[in-house]
Amino acid sequence: MYDVLIIGGGAAGMSCALVLGSAKNKAFAKDKTVSIITHQKSSHLQTALFNNVLGLVPGTTGASILESGKQQLAELYPHVNQIEKEKVLEVSKVDNTFEVRTNKNTYESKIVVIAVGYTNLMRIKGVEKYIEPHPRAQIEKDRIWLKNIDHLIEENLYVAGTLAGWRSQFSIASGSGAHVATDILTLWNDGKHTKVHDKISE
Repeated sequence: MYDVLIIGGGAAGMSCALVLGSAKNKAFAKDKTVSIITHQKSSHLQTALFNNVLGLVPGTTGASILESGKQQLAELYPHVNQIEKEKVLEVSKVDNTFEVRTNKNTYESKIVVIAVGYTNLMRIKGVEKYIEPHPRAQIEKDRIWLKNIDHLIEENLYVAGTLAGWRSQFSIASGSGAHVATDILTLWNDGKHTKVHDKISE
């Protein structure tokens, strides 16, 4: 049983995992278990090239970020479990927890964050009733979103990135994932607004 299970290892999912992982020394987060299913084959980052993102060296590729992101998470926050080479097939609610079924295993989690791409090829069973045409994409591209209010689909079920209704821009997707992470940290911190910053020691 995980406290949080993130589905998707692209910009939004990995940003969410990094922020949650960085809170490990907070009293309200130290015993929480976080896992991310890093299925990335359909990520738009696979073919992306970045010249206009603050903090990234011009010419950085999305494919390199996908790999370096997993490495960063593993090195800095190894307590965040990375599940590789599994594709999520279904998300269902059982009592007050979620059951996430992949092509290889079934996992249980108190909170689920869906952070996969926004194409109409998204085939996760159990969330069909939330699918609507994407509000910020060209109609002819046939993009979708999971209807939500401020990233929350229903209690303890979040969506992040382009699938949350945001535009397909790397910094927007990353920020969306970080937003969801701070919402979860706030939930764990008894509703007290929470963020996590590292600072240079003086």
